[in-house]
Amino acid sequence: MGLDFPGKQKLVEALDAAVRLREKTAVTARLRQALSRLFAGGAVELPPAVLEPVADHYARRLLHQSPDLGYSVIAMTWGPGQGTPIHDHDGCWCVEGVWHGRLAITRYEPLERDGDRWRFQAVETLEAGPGSAGSLIPPHEYHVIRNTDPAAVAVSLHVYQHPLLRCHVFVPEPGADGWTRRELRELATDPAR
Repeated sequence: MGLDFPGKQKLVEALDAAVRLREKTAVTARLRQALSRLFAGGAVELPPAVLEPVADHYARRLLHQSPDLGYSVIAMTWGPGQGTPIHDHDGCWCVEGVWHGRLAITRYEPLERDGDRWRFQAVETLEAGPGSAGSLIPPHEYHVIRNTDPAAVAVSLHVYQHPLLRCHVFVPEPGADGWTRRELRELATDPAR
């Protein structure tokens, strides 16, 4: 299931070995190492279709879904300036690696909550380039990703504990002194041409 590309078998073998560790901290550490090593060494060459942005949103393309271990691998294509609002991963761990271009990743922690209204504090912003990888383990899963380059496309690879079909986004409330409203967002994948 997913797209075919050079090095896919090596990638899947490395991801399978990591996910079989089962304990989320060990799994995500091994996944970060595997993505960095495979991308830096040129062992994985993602399909050309993942370099094609979509005009009105960042693209999500399924590369692999493990029938045995349950994890999924999504390539995200970020056109110039494209990004996300603050969002979560609906309680699942994720490892994100940059394959092409540069991305800014800002991690947030909740400050206060009032029902579906949340306030956050930015904890750190990382500038990530090819071969870098990081992880998000609930409850520390709130973040923003943005391609800050005004002219170039960026591509990241995301390994999710299970297929990520929905998440929560936190939409700023105008004039509400930093408060956001938590909204459920259904996620889909984009076709690869």
